[in-house]
Amino acid sequence: MADTASAPAPARTLARVRLGAGGPLARLRVADGRITHIVPETGADTDAGPGGEPVVDLDGRVLLPGLWDAHVHLAEWASARHRLDLAGTASARAVADLVRAHGGAADGTVLYGYGFRDGLWPDAPHKALLDAVLPGRPVALVSADLHAAWFNSACLALVGRAGHPTGLIREHEAHEVLAALPATPAEVLDGWIEEACRAAAARGVTGVIDFQFGDTVADWERRAARFRPAVRVSAAVYPSYLDAAIKRGLRTGDEVGNLVGVGPLKLFTDGSLNTRTALCRDPYPGLEGTDGAHGIEQTAPDELVRLMRHAAAHGMEPAVHAIGDRANTVALDAFEAVRCRGRIEHAQLLSPEDLPRFAELGVIAGVQPRHATDDRDVADRHWAGRTERAFAYGDLLAAGARLEFGSDAPVSPLDPWLAIASAVSRTDDERPAWHPEQRLSVPDALVAAARGRRLIRVGDPADLVLVDVDPLDADPDTLRAMPVHATMTNGRWTHGPYS
Repeated sequence: MADTASAPAPARTLARVRLGAGGPLARLRVADGRITHIVPETGADTDAGPGGEPVVDLDGRVLLPGLWDAHVHLAEWASARHRLDLAGTASARAVADLVRAHGGAADGTVLYGYGFRDGLWPDAPHKALLDAVLPGRPVALVSADLHAAWFNSACLALVGRAGHPTGLIREHEAHEVLAALPATPAEVLDGWIEEACRAAAARGVTGVIDFQFGDTVADWERRAARFRPAVRVSAAVYPSYLDAAIKRGLRTGDEVGNLVGVGPLKLFTDGSLNTRTALCRDPYPGLEGTDGAHGIEQTAPDELVRLMRHAAAHGMEPAVHAIGDRANTVALDAFEAVRCRGRIEHAQLLSPEDLPRFAELGVIAGVQPRHATDDRDVADRHWAGRTERAFAYGDLLAAGARLEFGSDAPVSPLDPWLAIASAVSRTDDERPAWHPEQRLSVPDALVAAARGRRLIRVGDPADLVLVDVDPLDADPDTLRAMPVHATMTNGRWTHGPYS
């Protein structure tokens, strides 16, 4: 069993580091999980720091505040790393061909796949396509945005939906059928998650907000008793578990385990862009006059206000999922009514008049820059004529909003450098930048990736990342592949040659 002791990490001095992107040479002392000293680097050789501890010579590498992924689904991400990868498939037929190639024996176990995006496909996902290539084994495929599931007939029967007409299931029902599938044993899943956390630390991540569906706090309490996670974890609460959390006296920010704390209350106003369920003021092209032409309303405005007020009264900060412009207005209206701290997750399409409201209300915009580059073609089709205000990170920052970057993993990989590069370049391929007016500078992108930490200061938590290339000197390709030399969380090395 992994070490779960909470004793502080040994004190150490970090010598010859560049303090921040473009920063000067300095030397830092870390003790009890915090930065205790920062002094200019004199170049004087010494074998011991001010407390007598060894000195680690870092050879002029750049030291940055530790990076966070402020929106992940850790169990989904850890599982996706072990599933059939459907990313980049251009049609339902192409997915069926992959299923045929990887189907294996019809042994009754579920074949899981992840990552399809059907918003631009020329054909529609249907159970018949999967039945034709793998009739004897249940097949469960999850969309990249986690808002849809595509099952074959064997899998539909397994979850009690044998009569479903197409096998393509969206939104709440998708979450229900996925939850009805045989669960991965907890010890196996926890091992995958421990591994995924180490992989995140290898990319400079020192903390995550885990929005995994379920009783996430209880799941992380169990894990924290088994192993020390390589990253800090803020575990979200969902409405069905809110009253139990309140009864326990839990509040956002409370510690419940080693490096594990209580996160925000997750609420939903709408669906997603790829499924055309994001709630928008204008109808989706081709759906005019139909039910759902404007997307869907997941939570009525009055109920949203009630839940937020109830949570805030007990110290639980809300994180409200809002993607369409109408959904974001509803979410901001609710924050204005309740007057509590909190976050809006995604904020993908915004009305111009809502931009300044984030700063006015003190609402954090939790955004995922990789979505802007991944979904640019879908946005051009389904939000035609409105994309100048889609993924409007430059406008949000100019309006005074605080941005916090995430990946929404497994929607995008859990790698903050991909988010930083997408925010800076607004393209992930050879095409020109998509709405370049919304690009961020490298310093602003680094701050958003570090949950607002711009400087490294005495007294700060010793959550730090060392990189081999100064981000100010890096082009977008180098940013994406940023060589991370070492990562430290709470004063302990979690990645690198010193761990």
